Amino acid sequence: MDDRKRRTGKIHANGDSTPSRPRAAAPARKVGLKPAKGWHKRNFLTQVLIPSLFTKRLGTHLEALFPQLQENQIGITWIGHASFLIQTQGVNILIDPNWAKWLKVIKRVKHPGLRLHDLPQIDLVLVTHAHFDHLDRRTLREVADRQPIVVPFEVGNLVHDLGFHSVHELHYWQSYEHGPLKITLTPAHHWGARMLHDSHRGFGGYIIETGGRSIFHCGDTAYFEGFREIGQRHEIDLALLPIGAYDPPSGREVHMNPEEAVQAFFELKAKRLIPMHYGTFRLSYEPLDEPPARLLTCAQSHGIEEKVTIMTEGQPVVF
Repeated sequence: MDDRKRRTGKIHANGDSTPSRPRAAAPARKVGLKPAKGWHKRNFLTQVLIPSLFTKRLGTHLEALFPQLQENQIGITWIGHASFLIQTQGVNILIDPNWAKWLKVIKRVKHPGLRLHDLPQIDLVLVTHAHFDHLDRRTLREVADRQPIVVPFEVGNLVHDLGFHSVHELHYWQSYEHGPLKITLTPAHHWGARMLHDSHRGFGGYIIETGGRSIFHCGDTAYFEGFREIGQRHEIDLALLPIGAYDPPSGREVHMNPEEAVQAFFELKAKRLIPMHYGTFRLSYEPLDEPPARLLTCAQSHGIEEKVTIMTEGQPVVF
């Protein structure tokens, strides 16, 4: 691997080359673990989980046909759920890579859009938080090829032994630079515990800046007031926003619904909305095909349907 791809980059906060906690700003909001009132009136086991076990996996692996990008172009391939391949001219980034067929007892009901071994050489990996549907250690071990990985604070110990050259933990608004890329961790309204005892772990989204363009991968989040500040701090071209798993078995507000994603899109002042976090794992009561349909209906009612790109798993789109 050449020197450019071995470069470990640097971390800074607020323009300072010395790593430090950034100044106080709109904080992340941690969701509590207490179920909502009345959560027990429905049965996730019999209504969702068991039926999913007998559902044939949908979708297929597409042939890996990656675009030849021109300067300042961005190629985005949705793998499924929150997993994306982001390509710029000469740099390949994976975000929340997950090729798992199962999340413990939860079945993957749609195949990844690409086979793992068909990926191009990956220069940088980003993980938004420690939940099993976003941080899959088996997938990360397959992806690891002595490149750096970026994670939120207190998540590094989950990936140190997987084969990455370096592990970079970020606090909110802190940035990491790698070649032409600048990666900034943003707050969210979620939680980061992998198990019940490790609620200290960080969680969030990422602003990816390169060549005067920017992508915002929201990570997992419910709607919260922090979107407005993220949009004030960064000019966002492409916003990758979750729209599924909004009717969870616990009844907690842990993910955005499609209408809230549109509201977040407006507050971010982004130029294009790309939905994610739906159709791959049945994590919630809503039907798998409901989130994108609701999103398009809401977008049409607000006159922004031309700013929404519904992606097909495994099919690259150039922006």
